[in-house]
Amino acid sequence: MQLLPLAVAILLSASGVSAQEADSLGTPLGHKEETPPAQQSSMGELLSKGYQIKAAIPNGSKFVVFMQKDQSAYACEMQSLTASRCGTLN
Repeated sequence: MQLLPLAVAILLSASGVSAQEADSLGTPLGHKEETPPAQQSSMGELLSKGYQIKAAIPNGSKFVVFMQKDQSAYACEMQSLTASRCGTLN
């Protein structure tokens, strides 16, 4: 339970750096994004597995949503009402 506030603080402090380095991040056009197994999911998948939303923080025109189940936590970027991408925090 104490892991989530620490993860939020780290993510918020790193968000300024990642916004400045946005040109070097992401998948180049025409290439498929490789997803490591069990590292990325959608919010719908996580909700169906029993994860609960613990916090939501606005980030520009998007929201970052933190989800947790037992000792496992994810941060999800809400791109739209139907599209999200989540990555594991631990």
